[in-house]
Amino acid sequence: MTDQPIEDTTDDVETVPEIEEPTVEDAPEEDTFPREYVEKLRDENARYRQRAGKADDLARRVHRLQVAATGLLADPDDLEFNEDHLDDEEALNTAIDDLLARKPHLAARRPRGDVGQGITDTGPVDLAAVLRRAAN
Repeated sequence: MTDQPIEDTTDDVETVPEIEEPTVEDAPEEDTFPREYVEKLRDENARYRQRAGKADDLARRVHRLQVAATGLLADPDDLEFNEDHLDDEEALNTAIDDLLARKPHLAARRPRGDVGQGITDTGPVDLAAVLRRAAN
């Protein structure tokens, strides 16, 4: 160890002034409202929240019905809800086409055209013509 004197550095440190705690007398007066008024506002706010929730549910139902009306998807719930689709039919069709391009297995599987089933209008039945066709 060396015997060098230790320098006094307490002069370099700045002293921090003490912060005074605010007292009750210094605090600004608070505005208070009557309890009945506050309860009325809370009830009104609760009604608005319920209406907003109901509106969201209805918007989702309308979206589902619009997707189902296109007939392009087997399950209309496969297309994720987007509020923009409610107002813009072109955006809805584009979103469905994009979904079907990425996931073609979600497409509706409806037979189209004449599949050989159902009532056909052939006119009067000619037994002789039927036998002739079967003989060929």
